[in-house]
Amino acid sequence: MRTIRRYFKRLILFPFIIILLQWLNLMKQVFRIITSLIVKGKSCSVVRTPEERFQGLDAIGYTFKPNYIELPVGGGKTLPRVHYVDEGPRDAKETILCLHGEPSWSFLYRTMIHGLVKAGYRVIAPDFIGFGKSDKFIYPESYSHDLHTQTIRLLLDHLGVSDVTLVCQDWGGLTGLSVVKDSPHFFSRLVIMNTGLPAGSEFSISNISRVTPFLLWRSFAELLATSLPIHYLFKIALLNPHPSVLDGYSAPFPSSLYKAGAARWPLLVPITSHTPVATDMQETRNFLAKDWKNPVLIMFSDRDPITKGQEKTFQRLLPHAITKTVVGAGHFLQEDKGEELSSHIISFISDKL
Repeated sequence: MRTIRRYFKRLILFPFIIILLQWLNLMKQVFRIITSLIVKGKSCSVVRTPEERFQGLDAIGYTFKPNYIELPVGGGKTLPRVHYVDEGPRDAKETILCLHGEPSWSFLYRTMIHGLVKAGYRVIAPDFIGFGKSDKFIYPESYSHDLHTQTIRLLLDHLGVSDVTLVCQDWGGLTGLSVVKDSPHFFSRLVIMNTGLPAGSEFSISNISRVTPFLLWRSFAELLATSLPIHYLFKIALLNPHPSVLDGYSAPFPSSLYKAGAARWPLLVPITSHTPVATDMQETRNFLAKDWKNPVLIMFSDRDPITKGQEKTFQRLLPHAITKTVVGAGHFLQEDKGEELSSHIISFISDKL
């Protein structure tokens, strides 16, 4: 009886909170329009996080040499400068591409990078535009799913890699798996962690209790926009994080001017099937189910309320996949269980898992 009461409390309370947040967001948008008519607009469109913001991260494992590239998009134009980690031997038989999600950056993979490089692999971990050491558009509208997938495709072309094992989590999964669908010749294996391929159909009345945690997060993100408290988000999401680790996740964002990418990503998750991202997610699902025959490792944690249950979607799409449950880890399982994940990936690539 107590469980039933809790269920109905969530069923009533959470939607009420979401509606309230949406109403507050509407009021915020009205205020923003009025303010924009009075206050002079910003004079730049791209900002770069000062390098001194990243000082001291080597003491907590982020010891990697920075690499930067302005990727050409044709007609003499380039994307904003992209940062990426590129560690391990260039002639390694295996290359591992690690893609972060929202609102993290390559710092999230630092423990895993050390373990995978030690095993002899080349590891590439880019920061998406708007995150980490990469440049950042200041307007949320500048960010799109196409921007992020284009960035990864162009980077892989630039690096000239092949036989890549994709390791992806959160938006790194939505983006990375879409790139696999578009450019499968780059990839040999997939490692899928705490992510999804939402095509809009999941957000229905029958699934309200399952999707409510994400809708609640999305509503908060929409309301707070570029005022997202990155430090606090990681404080509640990680298991007993050290203050220096929280500083590492906050480092790319000196002020709200730098947070447009983080503000935008939650809003790009499709909640109806009638959007370009939803169409791309459905096409990616179809590709994985019909065309992807190479090895797959699915690793979801047991304490992630955001993507809980999404592993079943991947198991259905990829019935030949190996599945590992990561016990005692939250949404950012790379932070909570990095060494364990690296060990599983090494065994997976060696066909010993």
